[in-house]
Amino acid sequence: MPQRFYPFIFVILWASAFISAKYGLMGAGPFSFLFTRFLIVSAIFGVMVLVMRRRWPQRKDILPTMIAGMLMHGVYLGGVFYAISKGTPSGIASLIVSIQPLLTALLALSLLGERVRQLQWLGIVLGMIGVGLVVTPRLGGEIPMIGLVSCLVAVSAMATGTILQKRYGGGIDLVTGNFLQAIAASIFYGVLLMTVETYHLTWTLEVTLAMIWIVATVSIGAVTILMVLIRSGQMAATSSLFFMVPPVSAVMGYFAFGEVLGLIGIIGFIVASIGVWLVNKPQTR
Repeated sequence: MPQRFYPFIFVILWASAFISAKYGLMGAGPFSFLFTRFLIVSAIFGVMVLVMRRRWPQRKDILPTMIAGMLMHGVYLGGVFYAISKGTPSGIASLIVSIQPLLTALLALSLLGERVRQLQWLGIVLGMIGVGLVVTPRLGGEIPMIGLVSCLVAVSAMATGTILQKRYGGGIDLVTGNFLQAIAASIFYGVLLMTVETYHLTWTLEVTLAMIWIVATVSIGAVTILMVLIRSGQMAATSSLFFMVPPVSAVMGYFAFGEVLGLIGIIGFIVASIGVWLVNKPQTR
């Protein structure tokens, strides 16, 4: 498949995780669901490493790769799931998480020496405005302080993990890297289950289908595409794809749960799309 289709596929798969998460949390605790998810993912990638005889990374690259995995798949996902489980509306959580590309661009500017053009900054601003327009009609109720803190920690972890992946993960085999990062996430959630949450997961039909979908299409498909995009593209451009997740998730929510997008939401979707296009627009001489 041509690589130009990867961003589109990634956005669709990543956005679907928010829909699947609602079903998964119907019969499981947030950390219990994620712990089970990454145990399964670890086993799948572990078998792939052995069967495909993939190259093992150098010792100096293992720890940064696992730290990046803990941040992106542990702290980020755990923070979002925990915030929603504590009553934070999904729209508010999506809005807070949408500032991740801005943080990533700032970190890339200072740590990686990447140059963010003025047109890209405009795209980032438009993307944030568009996301706000999409999620604002879905905001319901006050956001609890623990939810706000959890989302802020999550978005900071995702930005930092993306930078680490870009700096240290460029030469690591994708299958091996995903295996190491899944192991790191499993360890992270295992610690949380020993200290914060008692393991609870009931294999209802909703939980089972949600687990299958998230493991197969998100943890394996979307994450692998994300690693490819991070490795081949500029940080600001790759991270800007996350702007499209809340609008696409809103559209999916309309068909899955009857959530009305509304005129403002449609306008926000268009604005966010323009912002993503500006950030990804190639520089012309």
